[in-house]
Amino acid sequence: MPKEHESAVVERLRSGAVARTVVLLAILATSSWPAWPQQNPADLTSRSLEDLMNIEVTSVSKTERPLSRTAAAIFVITPEDIRRSGALNIPDLLRMVPGVEVAQINANTWAITARGFNAQFSNELLVLVDGRNVYTPTFGGVNWDVLDLPLEDIERIEVIRGPGGSIWGSNAVNGVINIITKTAAATHGGLVVEGGGNVNQGFGTVQYGDSLGASTDFRVFAKYFDQDRFPGLTGQDGADGWHILRGGFRMDTTLSPRDTLTVEGEIYAGREGDPTTFLPSVTSPGVVDINTQVDLSEGYIQSIWNHAYSARSDSTLQISYDSYARGDVLNENRKTFSADFQHHIAWGDRQDIVWGLGYRFSSSHTHGDLSFSLDPADLNTQIFSAFVQDEIALIPDRLYFTIGTKLEHNYYTGFGLMPNARLAYSPSGHQMFWAAVSRALRTPASLDTAGRINFGEFPGPGGVPVLVAQIGNPNYEDEDDLSYELGYRATVTDRLSFDFTAYFNRYTHQGTTEPAPPFFEPTPAPPHEVMPVTLRNFMFGETHGLEFAANWKVMARWTISPGYAFERIHMNVSRASQDTTTVPETEGSDPHVQAQLRSHVDLSRGFSWDASAYFVNRLVFQKVPSDARLDTGLTWQWKEKISLTIAGQNLLKDHHVEFLDTTGATRSTEVKRGVYAKLTWHL
Repeated sequence: MPKEHESAVVERLRSGAVARTVVLLAILATSSWPAWPQQNPADLTSRSLEDLMNIEVTSVSKTERPLSRTAAAIFVITPEDIRRSGALNIPDLLRMVPGVEVAQINANTWAITARGFNAQFSNELLVLVDGRNVYTPTFGGVNWDVLDLPLEDIERIEVIRGPGGSIWGSNAVNGVINIITKTAAATHGGLVVEGGGNVNQGFGTVQYGDSLGASTDFRVFAKYFDQDRFPGLTGQDGADGWHILRGGFRMDTTLSPRDTLTVEGEIYAGREGDPTTFLPSVTSPGVVDINTQVDLSEGYIQSIWNHAYSARSDSTLQISYDSYARGDVLNENRKTFSADFQHHIAWGDRQDIVWGLGYRFSSSHTHGDLSFSLDPADLNTQIFSAFVQDEIALIPDRLYFTIGTKLEHNYYTGFGLMPNARLAYSPSGHQMFWAAVSRALRTPASLDTAGRINFGEFPGPGGVPVLVAQIGNPNYEDEDDLSYELGYRATVTDRLSFDFTAYFNRYTHQGTTEPAPPFFEPTPAPPHEVMPVTLRNFMFGETHGLEFAANWKVMARWTISPGYAFERIHMNVSRASQDTTTVPETEGSDPHVQAQLRSHVDLSRGFSWDASAYFVNRLVFQKVPSDARLDTGLTWQWKEKISLTIAGQNLLKDHHVEFLDTTGATRSTEVKRGVYAKLTWHL
């Protein structure tokens, strides 16, 4: 974005900062706002103390564990949270998690991370759907635009802030998000969801579930949405509108008293506007803005076989195949096959062991252009892995020690070891202290090792063009994190529970951009010199912070859930580095402080009212000022089968910038104020 345009936008945004801050303080002081109604509610605030401490989670150890034995910073988004949030997509759902940074870049692009290092592709956050890895090895990150499914089918979203490499492997450095869907038996009957508004102009889901005989349950669904464009930073059309149609199924079968089989799959197709930049020719002085339309398509199928050897031993075999195509600048088509086996055994009275093996094969075919390409354009990669974890009851029902590691071999850097040790102490059923130390690795993406990005040209000696480019480094190393965490969670009364975490991370071998020797290229014409920069592992540093979340049932009909996250990032480069921008960009793309307050009130006659207020501190490097956001919705539940919701999002300001993409991969636009109506009918 031109500097003068950026300055104008920043000044316009900054002018409303004081007003937003005042509004937020009023929210925090007086909020009695509410949330969503639901079918078959699973409201955590209505549960007993014992229930709260024994909520089962699986993402920390790959086996079910109650929170009272889970030594990790974990936040669970329940179906009740989803219904009350007013969110229509997964990125907006994640805003409620303290320590998770969610920033919308344009209508179809997000920057999402945990504990810093945010970007369009946040390469240190691993995301899974029913255990299926959706992290893309091309750019290193998640394509959030296509990570979608009916929100009514989500059983829970388990969000781990902090490393998860000892179980899930590479790239689970600063967090793991595992989206777990409901069983087919839990979604019998018909479901119709339809709605629309000024931003989400039309959306709908049609679903049906039933039984096939005595041993099989199934569901099938179709979902569609059409979202309007956002305005550009200078008032122009942002050219980022989009629409997607998808369909899917899930089938759960009891094969025998000891065996169950789940088969699920999905297919989608859509198109989205891609406001980006393009280098027209070798002799162009720089990139130019263009608006393109990108075709999106994907299909996957996955099977999960669970076998119980006994009441103390069981195994799981998970196999998936995924194929996607994106018609953007790379025009990539990628196919991935994954197989994971794990075995759980309770050994004696005090040890609980989980071990497993994994394999992933991925084949990528790309067709880049002068602006951006990969060399080689086509690449096949493999990952082999093995893990083991042992939970030891040092004092049964009181003190648990967990130790484990994952060994992984990847195509780029070979073997990597990711160990962890965790201690959980519960002096009573109402409180728990925990501590953990973990090592995690971020392995190179194709962009790091094989990417070629051409920025522009200037005339050299004798009139020979000089092309400025960033070129991938095939010797790029793993990025390393050593994390220390402390936590405490408690249910203080039958109306109040809270969770607190403090952490310190030490990072080494982080990426920098360094000058490389120039070279001559005869093609593309005209012949030219190349002045390259390349990626090296010359940055290191540390982060520290704290996170807090609570649930408080103020009255029988009113519940509030505050959250807060504080973080500081301190990075440096080695003496060998000549990079002067990566450190301030890394430190200055972190908001330092985030706060949220969610409120739900049950009114009379089937009405409920929900509101969520969010505050995000400024992004110094991008010159994006502090921002406050308010979402609220009123829901009417009629005869337990039909509900009508009227909701508003981003109500404090009509247009605002949440994140400026500095890479040129996509152009930022202004997030719009939105209102919509939604009808949900359970048949």
